[in-house]
Amino acid sequence: MWLLNGERRHCIDASDRGFHYGDGLFETFEVLDGKPLFFERHCQRLQQGCQALLIPCPDFDVLRAEAWALAGDSRRAVLKLIVTRGSGGRGYRQPQPISPTRLFSLHPHPAYPETWQNQGIDLRLCHKRLALNPDLARIKHLNRLEQVLARAEWSDDDIQEGLMLDAEGFVVEGTMSNVFIVKQGEILTPCLDRCGIAGIVRGLLFDAAESLALSLRETRLTLDDVHGADELFLSNAVIGLWPVKRFEQRRFDVGPVTRRLQAWYASARAEDAR
Repeated sequence: MWLLNGERRHCIDASDRGFHYGDGLFETFEVLDGKPLFFERHCQRLQQGCQALLIPCPDFDVLRAEAWALAGDSRRAVLKLIVTRGSGGRGYRQPQPISPTRLFSLHPHPAYPETWQNQGIDLRLCHKRLALNPDLARIKHLNRLEQVLARAEWSDDDIQEGLMLDAEGFVVEGTMSNVFIVKQGEILTPCLDRCGIAGIVRGLLFDAAESLALSLRETRLTLDDVHGADELFLSNAVIGLWPVKRFEQRRFDVGPVTRRLQAWYASARAEDAR
């Protein structure tokens, strides 16, 4: 199911700059009982991305009406929003005026096994590195070829996610997730000032940490930090929190901090769905 600029169609103009240059942004919402979860947070990140790319941000009330119109009958689904700069002629110069394109699409929720939440997943190291570009760091822009190439490195169904480093060898994120380690009770996650996506769940965990009496901070993480962690887990808006039970040759237990955050997120998710 699709909504293109508020209409039930999905044929994009061939001159759209999202198609030609990846000139745009996207958001991926989990839908529960007809509601796109954490909708305002997604819209805030979209607005930040639009400001960074100099794209006029769609009105939040319009987005809300279209999102509910498409997802309102779904018990559980994934809703994707793409916003591009719109159509323009050949070349990089921005069209004037800019008329953004917005496209909502509704998809089945992935049938992930419960064991991935309960017992953890297998994580591998990707060879593909992330380029450093502070101007595009943290936002969810459409240029995802690095992640596409990293995800193409394996087809083994026993491996659920890949860990990505930046050009200098620091840990940044998974191909589709944010990364957290726990060391001596402290939660650490990579700095995203030079590349990587600042996920919605990642932001929620930062907001919740103080109330949970947990220490959570950003830092530069190395592979040695990951191998030496007491706990390792991943997050995004569709998977929630996945513990990691194996990374390369290192095996991890699903520890108490990860369990506590999983329980908190399950509660926050249920509360937002009401």
